[in-house]
Amino acid sequence: MAKLYFKYGAMGSSKTAQALITKYNYEENDLRVWLIKPSADTRDGERMIRSRIGLQAEGEILPPQEDVLALFEATQLGKCDVIIVDECQFLAPEQIDQLREIVDRHNIPVMCFGLRTDFQTKLFPGSLRLMEVADTIQEIKTICDCGAKATVNARIDGNGHIITQGAQVVLGGNDAYIAMCHKCYIRGIRENRVIRLHGSHDKK
Repeated sequence: MAKLYFKYGAMGSSKTAQALITKYNYEENDLRVWLIKPSADTRDGERMIRSRIGLQAEGEILPPQEDVLALFEATQLGKCDVIIVDECQFLAPEQIDQLREIVDRHNIPVMCFGLRTDFQTKLFPGSLRLMEVADTIQEIKTICDCGAKATVNARIDGNGHIITQGAQVVLGGNDAYIAMCHKCYIRGIRENRVIRLHGSHDKK
């Protein structure tokens, strides 16, 4: 029986790498993969899905108004054994429901990789819907600089301070975000600490 999977982690937890490795493993067993990502994620080009460790593959782009179920039935039915979604937090809740319907109606497993919460520690709409309807929810763990488990995706400004206001979606990687434990996140805000990003050349 096929399932809808939600595999989430903080920034830098190798979510995209795991998605691409999963794709490779399926294809090594002669199974056909439909790799997709939301159009909100444009950092690596229109169709490219790239991990921080250098793995990459081309995928299909889903605009927020795209009916994923209709697109699957029109272009992938009979040609696809598994669906892998990168940056699934950017999908609309309705698109999560459409992926759920693909699992139920066509017995195709769907594996969604992405963030659970934003820089304000609030659930993304797509992630919230996955928490509600996924069959299997798995955390991909990473650590804070202090050594504790990281759960917060802190957004950092040009002066190294944690940002607590702004748009939910602002694309960036090591140049704008860092994964932190909640204790370090709150302490950084209260003490107005300067946070060293992992991509910073002057990090000690």
